[in-house]
Amino acid sequence: MSYSLPSLPYAYDALEPHFDKETMEIHHSKHHQAYVNNANAVLESLPELAKLSVEELIAQLDKVPAEKKAALRNNAGGHANHSLFWKGLKLDTTLTGDLKAAIERDFGSVDAFKEKFEQAAATRFGSGWAWLVLKDDGKLAVVSTANQDSPLMGEAISGTSGYPIVGLDVWEHAYYLKFQNRRPDYAKAFWNVLNWDEASARFASAKK
Repeated sequence: MSYSLPSLPYAYDALEPHFDKETMEIHHSKHHQAYVNNANAVLESLPELAKLSVEELIAQLDKVPAEKKAALRNNAGGHANHSLFWKGLKLDTTLTGDLKAAIERDFGSVDAFKEKFEQAAATRFGSGWAWLVLKDDGKLAVVSTANQDSPLMGEAISGTSGYPIVGLDVWEHAYYLKFQNRRPDYAKAFWNVLNWDEASARFASAKK
């Protein structure tokens, strides 16, 4: 099995004016495609690992030969993270139900959660991701990872753990054309395009 670039469930300009068309097109068709291509190139010599889904693969990087591990950590990680990211974007959805209740339980309020998430996005040095994850103890947490690391990789590799519910790409390629160096503004704009329906579905599946 080789990985392929997922098609977006919306047009590149669908998230305007919050996320711009040019960034979306380059981010998806160039950056994400490169992660797919590079991961597939590494997996050509690892047929037993090529059978795994990308989420399964990045959760089992300890099975990857040492000389291939960094390449798959970066590129399979990039493929997994971006695949989640695209699904997590949509205009005009609303936070409701079990996920809203859990956020209020674990952060005190939705606004307090948003503030903590924005802080994680703004203070991640260099490139990386901000996440809302479900921890093994059943509680939600805001974490961040470097580069293309995912919480699915576990503490030993990514420095954190948990099942991703929401992810925000804070690499400069995700926002620089529109926001330049104003990463905090980009993080605030994210709330206008966050697909709460997808987040709620991921939360529900993670609890099963």
